[in-house]
Amino acid sequence: QVQLVESGGGLVQPGGSLRLSCAASGSIASIRTMGWYRQAPGKQREQVATISSGGTTYYVESAKGRFTVSRDNAKNTVYLQMNSLKPEDTAVYYCNAQIMTIMGDRNNYWGQGTQVTVSS
Repeated sequence: QVQLVESGGGLVQPGGSLRLSCAASGSIASIRTMGWYRQAPGKQREQVATISSGGTTYYVESAKGRFTVSRDNAKNTVYLQMNSLKPEDTAVYYCNAQIMTIMGDRNNYWGQGTQVTVSS
């Protein structure tokens, strides 16, 4: 069984920073792409940033220059450093990972979500 546990959300003022973390645990053989998605009230879930096992990154246009995704492969953990936060960044942020289990199954796993609120 595989679990993704997120931490680091909260309330921050516009222009502030937050760092999200997501640790994967369980019967993991390998992890390919890890990343972050978000869903604001009344909107569809959108991809925010991803990072491959080799370190290739992708960012949604609105996150470029402000957010940085990174990972620690030894800890099966992905991070999202968010700077210069704006009210429109307010959403529930979900961690995602493409994991191969030791039983040979490859699936897409999701964290439980962490709330990020940007407000004065």
